[in-house]
Amino acid sequence: MGNRGMEDLIPLVNRLQDVLSSVGQTCSLHLPQIAVVGGQSAGKSSVLENFVGRDFLPRGSGIVTRRPLILQLLSANTEYGEFHHCKGKKFTDFDEICKEIEAETCRLTGSNKGISPVPINLRIYSPHVLNLTLVDLPGITKVPVGDQPTDIEYQIRDMIMQFICKENCLILAVTPANTDLANSDALKLAKDVDPQGLRTIGVITKLDLMDEGTDAREILENRLLPLRRGYIGVVNRSQKDIDGKKDINESLLAERKFFLSHPAYKHMAENMGTPYLQRMLNQQLTNHIRDTLPAFRCRLQSQLLALNKEAEEYRQYSPDDPARRTKTLLQLVQRLSVDFEKLIEGSGDKVDTVNLSGGARINRIFHERFPYELIKIEFDEKKLRREINYAIRNIHGVRTGLFTPDMAFEAIVKKQISSLKGPCIKLVDMVSQELINTVCQCINKLSSFPKLHDETERIVTTEIQQQESKCRDQVLLLIDIQLAYINTKHEDFIGFTNAQQTNNQSKKKVVAGMTGNQGVAPLSTLIVVRKGWLTISNIGIMKGGAKEYWFILTAESLSWFKDDEEKEKKYMLPLDNLKLRDVEKGFMSSKFVFAIFNTELRNVYKDYKCLELACNSQEELDSWKASLLQAGVYPEKITVDGQGSPENFTDPQLERQVETIRNLVDSYMSNIYKTMKDLMPKTIMHLMINSVKEFISSELLAQLYALGECSALMDESPEQQQHREEVLCKHTALKEALAVIGNISTSTCTTPLPPPVDSSWIQSSSLIPPKKSVTSGKAVFRGHAPCVPRLPTHTAPSASLSPDGLQQLTGQPNRAPPSVPRRHPPAIPNVLSAQNSITHLPR
Repeated sequence: MGNRGMEDLIPLVNRLQDVLSSVGQTCSLHLPQIAVVGGQSAGKSSVLENFVGRDFLPRGSGIVTRRPLILQLLSANTEYGEFHHCKGKKFTDFDEICKEIEAETCRLTGSNKGISPVPINLRIYSPHVLNLTLVDLPGITKVPVGDQPTDIEYQIRDMIMQFICKENCLILAVTPANTDLANSDALKLAKDVDPQGLRTIGVITKLDLMDEGTDAREILENRLLPLRRGYIGVVNRSQKDIDGKKDINESLLAERKFFLSHPAYKHMAENMGTPYLQRMLNQQLTNHIRDTLPAFRCRLQSQLLALNKEAEEYRQYSPDDPARRTKTLLQLVQRLSVDFEKLIEGSGDKVDTVNLSGGARINRIFHERFPYELIKIEFDEKKLRREINYAIRNIHGVRTGLFTPDMAFEAIVKKQISSLKGPCIKLVDMVSQELINTVCQCINKLSSFPKLHDETERIVTTEIQQQESKCRDQVLLLIDIQLAYINTKHEDFIGFTNAQQTNNQSKKKVVAGMTGNQGVAPLSTLIVVRKGWLTISNIGIMKGGAKEYWFILTAESLSWFKDDEEKEKKYMLPLDNLKLRDVEKGFMSSKFVFAIFNTELRNVYKDYKCLELACNSQEELDSWKASLLQAGVYPEKITVDGQGSPENFTDPQLERQVETIRNLVDSYMSNIYKTMKDLMPKTIMHLMINSVKEFISSELLAQLYALGECSALMDESPEQQQHREEVLCKHTALKEALAVIGNISTSTCTTPLPPPVDSSWIQSSSLIPPKKSVTSGKAVFRGHAPCVPRLPTHTAPSASLSPDGLQQLTGQPNRAPPSVPRRHPPAIPNVLSAQNSITHLPR
C-alpha cells in the first residue's frame, strides 16, 4: 500500500487544497500533484477511469478534454463525487458527473472545441481507489478544428507547461504503444522541464493494438529508450468496449489476463497493469509530498507572518459597533497627522529608498528649482544697457547732464525687482501642488472608507488652497516692500564711487589671471560640483550612436569618463562661454534632455556645435541644471523680435554713466536675490506648510465631526469588506494549514531512487528532428538499463532550502527552475507539409 505511516499524506494535501481554495491565487503555493500528459487519444482519460472503476469522463472524437481536470481520489466507504464549483452537492450518479464536466467546460470554452486553462476540481470518494491527486490535461493536437485558433498546438503546450514546470509536480507521460516512442510529444515536453528525469514516469497504452508480430517488451523492460523511473504498461478498453458499456472491472480482469498470457509480458505481469500503476503512483506521490513538506511549511509560515498584523487589525474592527467606529475614526485621523508630518519633516522610520518624499521634494524646489527660475529671468546684458542708456537720456531731456542720475538707477532696479513676481508666484504654486500630492498620498490609506476619504481630501485641499492664497498675497507684499524703498546704504551695496572702479578692477584681474600662477591649477578646478551618469544623445549612428558616460562637473570644466571608476577619460570641456538650453522631449523618448553650446559658435565637442545630454527623470534634469548654474553655466536668453541691437555710444561720458549704473544695478540686485532666496522658503514654510500641518493635527477632526455624519463616514466600501474577509479567511486558512502539517508524522521506510539512465535520446526541443528508433522495421538495441523495480518505494534526494525559499534537491545539479518554453505560432501548413508531418506507425 506504500509507505506505512504515510497513508494520510495525500489526504493531507487534499485538505490543504480545500483550506487554501478560498484564498485563491494569492497564496501562490504549488501543492504536490501528478500531471497526466500525452497526445490526443493517447488513452489518458481511460487510465483515469480505470483508477476509479467508473465511466465519468466525456468521450468523443477529436479534442475532448478542453480544460484541466484536477482529480482527487480519496479512499472512503461510500462512493460519490463532489465539484469545487458545486460545493455541498454530492454526485452519486457518475453519468451526472460526466454531464457536469461537459457543462462546466462549455461554460468557459463554448461548444466548438475551444480550450481554457482554468481547471475543474473534482473529488471522488470510493472504496476502490487509492489516495491520488492527478491533473488530466488536454491532449497535444497538431491541426486546429472548429473555431480553434491556428496556434492551438502551442496554446495547449503552454497550458501543459504551466503545470509540469513546477518542481512539485510529477509527470505521467502517456504514449500509445502503436506509435514510435522516439516521437512521443509527452516525453519531449517532460524532457524540457525535467532533464534529469527525477519527476517523469512513463506509461505505455494500447499494447493490445500493436501489429501482429510486434511487442513493446524492450520498452517496458526499460532497455530501448530508458527512463530513470521506467515504464508501466496498461491495456484500456477499446472504443467498441466503451460503446458496449463494458464494465471496467471486467476490463481490469481482461488486462490482467492479457499480461499473464502474452509471451512477451508474462514474466513481468506483476509490474504491469492499472492496479500496479495506481499503487506505484500512490507511492511516488506520497514520497514526493514528504520531500516537499519542509519547503512548503516555510512558505506557509512566511505568508502567515506577513498577514499577522493586518489580520489582527481587522479582527478588532467591528463595523456595526458605534464605539468601535468612533475609535477607528480617531485613530485614522491621528495616523494621518503623523504620516503627513513624517513625510514633510523626514523620519528614519521606514525610509523610502525608491522615491523622494514630500519634504525632500519641497526642499529640492526651494534650493534647486527656485534659484534656477531666478537665473532664467536674470536681465539680458544688451537689453539692460540699452534700457539704462534710454533712461539716462530721457531724464536729462534737452539738457546735457554732468552727473550720473540716480533716478535712472532707481527706475532700472524697480523694473528688475518687479520681474521677480513670476518666479516667486511659481514657487508658491509648486509647493502647493507638492503639499496636495503629499496629503493625497497619506489620505489614500483611508480608501477603506470612501466617504471619510473624500471628505478628508476635500477639507484638507480647501485648507491648502486658502493658505496658498494667503501666502501668495504675502509674497507679493514682500516684493512691494522691496519696491517701496531702494536702500543704497546697505552694507553690501558698492555705492557710486566703487561702481566706477569696478570695471577697471575686473580688467586688472583678467590680466593678472593671464600672467600669474602659470603652471598651477586654480583651486576651483579641484572642486567637484556634481557627478553622475548622462547620455550623449546627439551623436550619429555612424559615429557610435547615443552612449552613457560618467560625468564630473567642476567649477571650471565638464569631463566625462567611460565608467564610474574614472580611469579612462573621454573628454574635458572647459565651461568658458558655455550656455544651457532646454530641449523638447521626443515623442517616443523616455529621456529628459538639455543641451550645452558655446556662445561664440565654436564646437563644444569634436565637430558638434552643441552637446545634448539626457537624464532618466525630471528630478535629475533639474538637479543637473542647478549644478550647472552653480558652476556658472547659465540658461540661454530668448530674444524678442523687434528689439534691435543697442545704439553705439558716441558720447564717452554717457558710456561711463551707463557702465556705472550697470555695476550699481548688478550689486543691488545681488542683494535682492539673496534676500528673496532666504525669505521665500521661510514665508512658505510659515504660512503654508506649518499651517497645514497644524490644521491636520488639531482642526481636521473637529471639521469632520461638524459634518454630523460620523457614523456614515465609517461605512466600508464593498471592496474593503471583501478584502477584510479575504485577509481573515486567508489568515485562518494558513493557520489551519500549518496545524494540519504539524499533525502529520513523516516517519517512513523507503528504498533509494533508481540510478540515472542515458536519456539523451529524448530531444529537449521539438524543433530538433527526433532520432530514428526503427531501422529496416527492427528496433535498435540501446544497451541494458535497470529494469522497473518492484514497488519502487524510493527516497528522493534530501531536500534543502535555497535562499529564495524553494526546494533544491541535493542529488540534482544547481540549475534555474524550468521556465515555460515559448514557441512562435506556426504558419498555416500547406498540404505537402501536412502530409509529411503524419506519424508513421511501426510495422
